[in-house]
Amino acid sequence: MAKAILICGKICSGKTHYAKSLLQKSPAVLLSTDEITLALFWENPGAEHDAAVEKTQKYLFQKSLEILGGGIDIILDWGFWTAQERAETSAFYRAHGIPFEWHYLDTSEETLRQNLRTRNHAVASGQAQFYYFEDTLAERFWGMFEPPGEGEMDVWVTSS
Repeated sequence: MAKAILICGKICSGKTHYAKSLLQKSPAVLLSTDEITLALFWENPGAEHDAAVEKTQKYLFQKSLEILGGGIDIILDWGFWTAQERAETSAFYRAHGIPFEWHYLDTSEETLRQNLRTRNHAVASGQAQFYYFEDTLAERFWGMFEPPGEGEMDVWVTSS
């Protein structure tokens, strides 16, 4: 039976890189809210951003059921910043009888900052399409992240 792999971690923790590495090991479909919202609102998401993310996630939850029903694993590269969001996601897949795994990228502050610099440079030079975060904004978002409890995750990936 196909399963959902749910990637949890802070901005610039390496979630997308990790998700893509999983695709090299086993066939799956990667579903990314950022990918869709950036494609639709690249120039200026502004005040519509949060509403667009919410609608996109609702769509991707339903699309994931279709893909999983076809026997193909899915990977949600969403971050899952809060315990409530993780609990709701677990309840969604549990209610549909879908097996799921939580993967957490526990990334050091030094690595987060280096990844942020690398990512921002790639965005600024037009080499990549990701969100650009000033240091202070990234720090604010990192502070909003609720780390999972030890028993909450199935796979705990630590990077220094």
